[in-house]
Amino acid sequence: MAIRGVITGKHVLFNATTIVREFGPRILLRCCVALALRRPTTFLACVYR
Repeated sequence: MAIRGVITGKHVLFNATTIVREFGPRILLRCCVALALRRPTTFLACVYR
């Protein structure tokens, strides 16, 4: 089984405080938008967009 690295809603919710503390609220918002659009994306893609 290959590792896909795609973020899920569970990942974002459980790590929301860490994401905001380390990367800022803008990155958390980008992750939430990607989840709302049901677009398969990685965390790094959210950070470096």
